[in-house]
Order: sequence, then C-alpha cells, then structure tokens
Amino acid sequence: MKHPGKQRTLRDCLGITGVGMAMGAADVVPGVSGGTMAFILGIYEELLGTIKQVNITFLRLVLSLRIKEALDHINWKFLVSLAAGLAISILSLARIVTWLYEHQQSNLFAFFFGLILASIVVIATHVRWNGKTAMSLVAGTIIAYLIVRLVPVETPKDPLTIFWCGAVAIMAMILPGISGSFILLILGQYHFVMKAVKSLDVVTLLPFAFGCAVGLLGFARILSWLLDRFHQVMISFLVGFMVGSLWKIWPFRTVLETMEGSHGELVPVREALAFPADIAAWVIPVLLAVAGFMLVYAMDRLQRKLAPGHTIGG
Repeated sequence: MKHPGKQRTLRDCLGITGVGMAMGAADVVPGVSGGTMAFILGIYEELLGTIKQVNITFLRLVLSLRIKEALDHINWKFLVSLAAGLAISILSLARIVTWLYEHQQSNLFAFFFGLILASIVVIATHVRWNGKTAMSLVAGTIIAYLIVRLVPVETPKDPLTIFWCGAVAIMAMILPGISGSFILLILGQYHFVMKAVKSLDVVTLLPFAFGCAVGLLGFARILSWLLDRFHQVMISFLVGFMVGSLWKIWPFRTVLETMEGSHGELVPVREALAFPADIAAWVIPVLLAVAGFMLVYAMDRLQRKLAPGHTIGG
C-alpha cells in the first residue's frame, strides 16, 4: 500500500507540523475547530484518509508487535508530523491563544473571521456551481448556523451519555466550522469533562475516550466516502458549514446569558451580535480581519505557484 508520506521530504513534514500547530491553536477558540484549519490548509481529505487506515488490520499488526508492518500500513509520516504540531501548539501556542481569548477576544475573533472568510471565497471559486452544489451550500450554512445558535442544555453524567457525547464532540471537531468543545458546552458536559481531565477521573475519561475513538474512526469513514463519491457537493457543503459558523466568531458580541465555569468564572452561553457606534472600536479588528484575509490569499497564491492545480482546501 502506497501513501503520500513515503515520498515526503523533511520540508513537507515541517509544513504538516505547522498545520498541526494551527489546528491546535484553533481548537482553543470556542467556535473555531481544528477541522477548519485542516480544510483551509489543504490536508483535510488526507487527514480523513489517514484516519481510515486505522482499521482491524492495523490493530492486528500492532497487537502482534509487527510494528514495521503496522507503520507501512498507515500514513505514519503524516500522522507523526501532525501530532508533533498539535503537541507543540498545546505546550506553547495554545497558551498565547488562550490569553488572547481572555483579554483580546474581539481582536482574536476578527483575525479568525478574516481567515475563514478568505477561505470561503478562495475555495468557492474552485467549486463547479450548479443547482446541487448551491443547495448543498445553503444546507451546510443553515445546519452550522442552527448548531452555533443552540443554547446549552443539561444531560446526564452516566457512562453511556458520556460515551455518545464524546462521539458527537469529536465528529464536530473534524467538521470545518464547528468546535468540539463548543458541542460539549451545548450538551452540558464541557466543565464535567474538564474536571475529569484535571482529576484524572478514569471512570469518566474511559467512556469519553472510547466515544471519541468510535466517533472519529466511524465519522471519518463516512466523510471520506462522501467526498470520494460526491466531491463537489460535499466541498460546497463544508464551505456552507464555514459560512454558517461565521456568526460564532463575529468580533463584537453582547452577552445575554452566562453560566458558572469550572473556575467559578462566568461563561457566555447566549449572545447577540453587536455593532459598535464608535468608529475607533472598528479600526484594529478590521485591520486584523484584513490581515487574516490577505494571509489566506497569499497562501493560496503560493500553493498555486509551488503546486499547480492545488489550492487552499484542495
């Protein structure tokens, strides 16, 4: 079985590590998912294909301690490079992004807003638009918008509920536009799971981790199958998901309802968009949004130059 990773150079692997860092940083921001960054930076379909390779054959090889054969079965260079980027981000970049989220939320959201808006424009120019793709775009937009507007609810804390909450959250995490942590917040499990992580509560973490594994391995196969057979329709649907999620990262917001966080802080659970009357309040966010937009545009131009035919999201 041949994988793209077999021909990858050190430069390629470093690039994938950079994508992993971007995914890790994005996952810290509620409303922005690592899947969005994977889609924007052009590794989305390879990520799904690589996840698919973790199957019965791979597990049998690992359990038989046939490690070399197990590595040959999967796109291991891609996985290692991506995991390294995620780890670096968690240990470094994520702290910076968390600080920005707490102290400079409008500016941070403005930058991501520009990134995602540019990605929508760039990817949309490469979709073969017709009735089906247009309907798929509208469907993706509506579904994502309805999800990000959901008000958190309380769900039971039993192992079965924790299992399916983990499965749903991880499925959301690999969809562009929807944050897995945001889904956990909607399901009323975010703070419960975070406390379990901090206290290493195995009774809670085991069903959650198992749910994540089942959700990731199963949903990646479904998405990959859909992309293989209905590529243009699915790409337009995923673009719609990003369009619908823009509401969640609009830089200016008015908090309508809050709940107590894991550290006693107030966490917004219901918000409305705001439009400041003071023009000065718009200057820095608009500049950051433009910077994010131009960054994606420049990346797309660079990818076209280095790899003709390959574009952002491709």
